[in-house]
Amino acid sequence: MTKKIKLLDTTLRDGEQTAGVVFANEEKVFIAKMLDELGVDQIEAGIPVMGSDEKDVIKKIVKSNLKASIMGWNRAVIKDIEASIDCGVDAVAISISTSDIHITHKLNSTRDRVLEQMVKATEFAKFNGLYISVNAEDASRTDDLFLIDFFKAAKEAGANRVRFCDTVGILDPITTYNRIKLLKEAVDIDIEMHTHNDLGMATANAIAGAMAGATYLGATVNGLGERAGNASLEEVILSLKYAMNLEHANYHIEKIKDLCAYVAKASNREIPFWKAITGERIFYHESGIHADGALKNPLTYEIIKPEDLGLERKILIGKHSGSAAIKNRLSFHGIHIDDASSYELLIKVRNVSIALKRSLNDKELLSLYEEVLRERNLTA
Repeated sequence: MTKKIKLLDTTLRDGEQTAGVVFANEEKVFIAKMLDELGVDQIEAGIPVMGSDEKDVIKKIVKSNLKASIMGWNRAVIKDIEASIDCGVDAVAISISTSDIHITHKLNSTRDRVLEQMVKATEFAKFNGLYISVNAEDASRTDDLFLIDFFKAAKEAGANRVRFCDTVGILDPITTYNRIKLLKEAVDIDIEMHTHNDLGMATANAIAGAMAGATYLGATVNGLGERAGNASLEEVILSLKYAMNLEHANYHIEKIKDLCAYVAKASNREIPFWKAITGERIFYHESGIHADGALKNPLTYEIIKPEDLGLERKILIGKHSGSAAIKNRLSFHGIHIDDASSYELLIKVRNVSIALKRSLNDKELLSLYEEVLRERNLTA
């Protein structure tokens, strides 16, 4: 990568557009501060034209002296941009649909009028000294030749970058890579990926875009967003660091857990135990082979240290356990058993785990161990 990939977080805008989610104003300010501490490059703080309450909280975020750039989201309408200017943001997103299905059925417009409206709004924002991201809504369903024309017109009007929006989450990583590569070769302008998760590929598509040359990735905390949500900020950060091995992806990952937990509470959306990066049990092992490997060297089955994410490793005892895990767990209680005893105990563990449909706690394991001892004494 010749350019640093930067992160735009849109939790406070697109994340709050999740059906049923509303952030209190003070929550929005606190989330912005936590994002800034994490090291996010730009924060899309809201939609200023919504009115006084929204404008008040955006102004408060702007006045919080954060290191991150603060962006306001706008339609390609002058009054929207005026509202953003009034909030004091240093950057604006100017959004308009580019796909024929949106232009015809949503905007009741034409391609020429879309270009004219976008250019007029972009020139106005440029005249007012703002950093500009022109958003091609539904870019993933837009004709490539028209999208190239749109990108060129945005650049000529003064846009700093163009946001490629997979608005309905229809893309796959290979198609994403090929299309972003095509656009980068056709127009020399920074591209931002804005991906949705309708098919479960939002983070993968964002990373594919980065591999093809996109230099900004948009995401939300916990993957909040319309319908199935957006690319997950925490997944994108760890993918940049561990999948793409980018040395500049030096975000403060130790702050991810608290940020995600706070947003989960504020949005009333619990984090599943198995959620990538932040799930409470993603470093739990039960399978005999996996547990044995993790006990010998965690690198056998873990690419990230759990403590780096504020999580912990646990070896569970259950149906899929092996004797190594049972011996290890008993050793915490000062009990050391031979192979024959561990095998007898393993049979009991598996039978009870199947009957209870879960893993066993330490009390249950010790009780079964005592049974093994009693049975051995009776047969001795």
